[in-house]
Amino acid sequence: MSERGAAFYGKWLTDNVLRGGVGADIISVAELTAKLFADARAAGVSEHEIEEEIGSAYEAILAAIANPDDTDQSK
Repeated sequence: MSERGAAFYGKWLTDNVLRGGVGADIISVAELTAKLFADARAAGVSEHEIEEEIGSAYEAILAAIANPDDTDQSK
């Protein structure tokens, strides 16, 4: 498991989704997923490291938007 990937995702999610007030439409989620992976690559974290820990990034972002109070930010 990649703790580094999970830590990157948790911080990224807080900074880009939970504080951003984004909508849960398909385009927003797809764009956020692409941004997550671009930001991760820039930080030296692979897509595999993130999805190894959280599963589908798309589904995780969608769930965080739909249910922000249920998001476990400690991952």
